[in-house]
Amino acid sequence: MTPNDSPPAPVAPPPPSLWRLYAVFFNIGAFSFGGGLTGWIFLEVVTVYGWLNEEEFLSGLALGQILPGANVTNLSVYIGQRLRGATGATVCVVGLLTAPFFAVLALYALYDQIVERPWIHAALDGAAAAAIGLLGAVSAMGARRAAAHLWSLAAMAATFIAVGVLRWPLVASVLVIAPLSVAAAWYSQRGQDHA
Repeated sequence: MTPNDSPPAPVAPPPPSLWRLYAVFFNIGAFSFGGGLTGWIFLEVVTVYGWLNEEEFLSGLALGQILPGANVTNLSVYIGQRLRGATGATVCVVGLLTAPFFAVLALYALYDQIVERPWIHAALDGAAAAAIGLLGAVSAMGARRAAAHLWSLAAMAATFIAVGVLRWPLVASVLVIAPLSVAAAWYSQRGQDHA
């Protein structure tokens, strides 16, 4: 290679197989209890496999939270679609929901026999604590990224004050704050592009 030659462009890894997507999302659905799925999906999709980068994941998470339906299901559709199109989206959702579907059917059959057992309550309390920890980790990551921009901090603070302190309706608050936040981000990005 001569000094004037540029290095070859990095080759993007091939997308994961549909079976691999199913297996990863099946494991997430099968072994998570009480929430916290977002943190686990981040760990698998971004950290372990590198299928998406952090920014792509957070964009999907934001999209999943503003769309109707379960956030985790929406996020799974987003990830599957990004990686393998409509078929990938279907495979991710089916993988995520297969084990819980059969677990709910089995637990329904056993509910009357196990509901009064103290170890059931202790196990559920432990699972809930772990889920809160995972959710806190993803929230801290998102807040860290948002803290890089003044307009992001302002949008977070305005939403917290409107919904958490003043108890204004969430939908009305988001309908006002979100367009202002998007406009501020667009204006900031436009200023960086012209600089």
